[in-house]
Amino acid sequence: MSKQLLLLSSSRVHGGGYLAHAEREIRELLSGAKRLLFVPYALQDLDGYAAIARAKFVELGFEFGSVHEARDPRQAIEQAEAIFVGGGNTFRLLNRMYELDLLDAIRSKVAAGMRYMGASAGSNLAGPTIKTTNDMPIVQPPSFNALGLVPFQINPHYLDADPTSTHMGETREQRLREYLEENTVPVVAIREAAMLRVSDNEVRLLGAKGARIFQRGRDAYELAPGSTVEL
Repeated sequence: MSKQLLLLSSSRVHGGGYLAHAEREIRELLSGAKRLLFVPYALQDLDGYAAIARAKFVELGFEFGSVHEARDPRQAIEQAEAIFVGGGNTFRLLNRMYELDLLDAIRSKVAAGMRYMGASAGSNLAGPTIKTTNDMPIVQPPSFNALGLVPFQINPHYLDADPTSTHMGETREQRLREYLEENTVPVVAIREAAMLRVSDNEVRLLGAKGARIFQRGRDAYELAPGSTVEL
């Protein structure tokens, strides 16, 4: 089966509503699917988060369920035809996935053709590890190892350095270079309004903003919307 993913930098873009900037890409990913299963574990208020997502996907014409409402979350994933892992704190999300033993179920289902959509933390989860998240480790998961649905790390909400700023702390680019001092897996840093569309082994950068690619031993470089990610 062909692997089908949509990985958003963020669920909101300045000036627009929840997922409004990605409606076309969402419809394309979910074409033929009737029902979406939502994973809200990156936030504390699971019911409130699911209500926001439910309103959007019902508006888009899909049936909706949230995995936290299921009597057996693993079985809910095994029966799903499409899944959306929402944003929030990546450490909390991954820790809960380990607690509920859901990672292997998602990997197997994606390999079998289940559509996977992530935003922010949900996009981080699709990489080999969550080491390039921007979030604070508010909980400690058993491991940083994540789903490994793509062979590169993701850094959502990528921010370029402001040359007029007097802030003396590290820039996002410096932090990602530090990551590569200790790790070899490349990083695709996607700005808000950017997203990655994965179809089997092809990865395309979509959306209104570009990405920055970080690889060990090589200068970081820009990738424009519409480009294929080749690492």
